[in-house]
Amino acid sequence: MNSDFPIVATLMQLQTALVGLPQPLIDQMHAAGPFKVLIATILSLRTRDDTTAVAAPRLFAVADTPQSMVKLSADEVAQLIYPVGFYRTKARDILAICQQLLTQHAGEVPADMNQLLALPGVGRKTANLVLAIGFGIPAICVDIHVHRICNRWGYLTTTTPEETEQVLRQALPSAFWIPINGLLVTLGQQICHPTSPRCSQCPLRTVCAQRGVTRHR
Repeated sequence: MNSDFPIVATLMQLQTALVGLPQPLIDQMHAAGPFKVLIATILSLRTRDDTTAVAAPRLFAVADTPQSMVKLSADEVAQLIYPVGFYRTKARDILAICQQLLTQHAGEVPADMNQLLALPGVGRKTANLVLAIGFGIPAICVDIHVHRICNRWGYLTTTTPEETEQVLRQALPSAFWIPINGLLVTLGQQICHPTSPRCSQCPLRTVCAQRGVTRHR
């Protein structure tokens, strides 16, 4: 980790610079409640936000609680969430999650990392998003955008999102644990692309080390 990198000033600058740009779908779901945040996050994995933004409401219009969800078959759930990525696998996971919530958690989503990770199909990214967005509990969700951009800036030198999360937990002020994911996903989707990023449009071009960038616009 580069302790000289101005991470707080950088994130504060992003909060201002990204106003008006499309925000990640899950970040817009603060008022939806933990269950919808959990299911929508499952749907969003390896799926574009614009696809999830159609599939999730279509599913929730039919079933928006664990109790109502388990009344559906896997085929019915799959049809409702199509064409999200891996929709058949996700349909089975959603039903298994709902059954586990009913049998082990009285139908409520647990506000606990280990209990969330015990749910079918739930990894650290999903669990952290549920804690942060669903419950408002400080948690650092590290997806590929957060991992890539923190290393591209020269702030971190990590090899996996899991390692990035652990370093950020030690180094990042807790006030930025929840917002960092939304900020860097927006930056990554709109400007700081994996290949040929739009560096000429980036508000952070003066502080970015451009690690790994071989061409840019």
